[in-house]
Amino acid sequence: MDINVKVLLSRGMTMPAYATEGSAAIDLRAAIDENSPVTIAPGERALIPTGMAISPEAKDVVAIVAARSGLAIKKGICLSNGIGVIDSDYRGEICVGLFNTSSEPFVVNRGDRIAQMMFMPVLAAKLTEALSLDETARGAGGFGSTGVK
Repeated sequence: MDINVKVLLSRGMTMPAYATEGSAAIDLRAAIDENSPVTIAPGERALIPTGMAISPEAKDVVAIVAARSGLAIKKGICLSNGIGVIDSDYRGEICVGLFNTSSEPFVVNRGDRIAQMMFMPVLAAKLTEALSLDETARGAGGFGSTGVK
């Protein structure tokens, strides 16, 4: 899958890369001013720029931004929107909304790895209006209707 990456020179960042041969996602780094770290207070959110924009060579590709598991588990830093969806036709700078779920302030410094981004194929659905839907054993049961065990 070919993805063109524009490193925004005004932000002074370097080309992102996979950390290991088996990595499913690339790390996104904070492209903030070196002299102006961002402190996210407990229960607060912040939008952090990454200094990069992308252009997939195919329209049936989506970039998914996800939390870094270490930040989420150890520091309580999650994405403010759960996951980020970067559509194949978006050409602006990728920014990451971070949310501090912990009871301690969290400081983001320039170059910190703040999230991860993976690329996946997209299947476009053809939506057809229906007056009724087929029956299943589950039916309309949801939100825990199948139990825990």
